[in-house]
Amino acid sequence: MTSILTADIINSRKTQDVSWLMNNLKKILNIYGESPKTWEIYRGDSFQLEINNCENALFTALQIKSALKSTENIDIRIGIGIGIKEFSTSKITESNGEAFINSGFAFDNYLKKQNLAIKTPWQEIDEELNIAFDLALLTINSWTKNSAEIFKLSLNNKDAKQNEIAKILGITQSSVSERQKRAGFEPIMKLEKRFRKLIEQKIQL
Repeated sequence: MTSILTADIINSRKTQDVSWLMNNLKKILNIYGESPKTWEIYRGDSFQLEINNCENALFTALQIKSALKSTENIDIRIGIGIGIKEFSTSKITESNGEAFINSGFAFDNYLKKQNLAIKTPWQEIDEELNIAFDLALLTINSWTKNSAEIFKLSLNNKDAKQNEIAKILGITQSSVSERQKRAGFEPIMKLEKRFRKLIEQKIQL
């Protein structure tokens, strides 16, 4: 089993410096592996990314969303697909299998209503998670740069205390607490934990 993220940047053509945006996106994607084997940008503002550990798919999607929104307040649509990878090549966009089909289905169908969705081999999982994503997006879609930045730092430093994050940002601990609340960090991370548990349980069956 593997997970495939199919994504595109929303309104990228309205960005004044598209080359800067693409370079920033490449830096983010390089964290997860090398192009074009693990990820590849195509059509200018779209990409596919493989995350081998399926339970990490939502965590990765949140990392990418918060990283982009914290730099230029750019948002992104992401369709997560989970399933079998049946054929692998040196380019992810030329590989295929159930995970790719599911990711494409989520991207082409579910993202007409929300900008984060999932398709798995398990219908009951899809129903629960897509409803949860829709609710979480009420907060995520309204992130300011500050909200996205605090979410990104908190996500990437999960064991850090608020006073440690405050030192990184040069703000007070109370300001960190307030920004985390506005960003919905705790409830969104509860969803991430639930996502992880559900996927792990299904994979182990």
